[in-house]
Amino acid sequence: MDRPPLIAITMGDPAGIGPEVAAKALTAPDRPPGARYVVIGDAAAMRSALRLIGSRASVAASGSLRGPAPDPDAVPVLETGPADLSGVRCGEVSAEAGRASIEWVLAAARMAGEGEVDAIVTGPIHKEACRLAGYEDIGHMEILQRHARSPLVATMLVADHLRVVHMTTHRPLARAVELCTRENILAKLRLTHDHFERWGFPRPRIGVAALNPHGGDGGLIGDDEQLRISPAVRDARDLGIDAIGPVPADTVFNQAIAGRYDVVLAMYHDQGHIAIKVYNWARSISVNLGLPFIRTSVDHGTAFDIAGRGIADPTNMSEAMRVAVSLAADGVLPRREPAPLAAAHA
Repeated sequence: MDRPPLIAITMGDPAGIGPEVAAKALTAPDRPPGARYVVIGDAAAMRSALRLIGSRASVAASGSLRGPAPDPDAVPVLETGPADLSGVRCGEVSAEAGRASIEWVLAAARMAGEGEVDAIVTGPIHKEACRLAGYEDIGHMEILQRHARSPLVATMLVADHLRVVHMTTHRPLARAVELCTRENILAKLRLTHDHFERWGFPRPRIGVAALNPHGGDGGLIGDDEQLRISPAVRDARDLGIDAIGPVPADTVFNQAIAGRYDVVLAMYHDQGHIAIKVYNWARSISVNLGLPFIRTSVDHGTAFDIAGRGIADPTNMSEAMRVAVSLAADGVLPRREPAPLAAAHA
């Protein structure tokens, strides 16, 4: 790319910590360089967030990306339409906040799809507030998949060099197990392989987590590995994909941290999320695979319990911005060298 990429940051639920962490990340001295940023949200909410953190930065509000260049010392905020937030209170669930947060996400997705912005970074939304506003999708990925009409998507969590793609995310556990079919696992392995090749990994190594304890112990405590996961791994290897597994889940993440794999395919939400968040919750972010545009996200919620207090940690937001800039500017997923672990030989 011959120009700095333009990164759209959605504010998230205005009653949560989204505006605060965006304000902190955008005004920090170590703000990820090499890009231009615009917040998709409400100018008044951003001004309140800047006052909350004691920043003297101003807000440059606009209704279009095509206006004159804003003051370089101001935080640009694009207001995509009238949003009545008069009844919104910090830390409280409301339909108004839920409606605004989804409208901002959809506006950013439209801009990304039309090439007006080069990537989007999403702040946290509140599922109950969104449901009160009439939206039934469970989270950002489902909203964006529906908007983009993407046939196959996946969530990948990243914490430093530990990267975990999820077979399933927001599904009841019994349903998640049903969805771990040979065909579905192979499709996610192909999706993961293709994205990692595009992101600068010439032959990505994919560790495939087992579903049952001890990988099923040869069928003694489950045959999913024998009947579904192992055949999918063989199918992937026949296609030239360097998939390894199934590896017991109590081993595969430790091996990935030690550098044996470039990414792990987890079978269900908590299997992957717990590994990431125990390893380094502060730096964990989300990246979507399968969308026609770049989307990264914070890996935390709206934190209503601390909203409006000025104590939210912006590390997630800064990291999501850093990864979005790298993917948009260079097409490369940032890497960090793995730290040696004493138990990583397992």
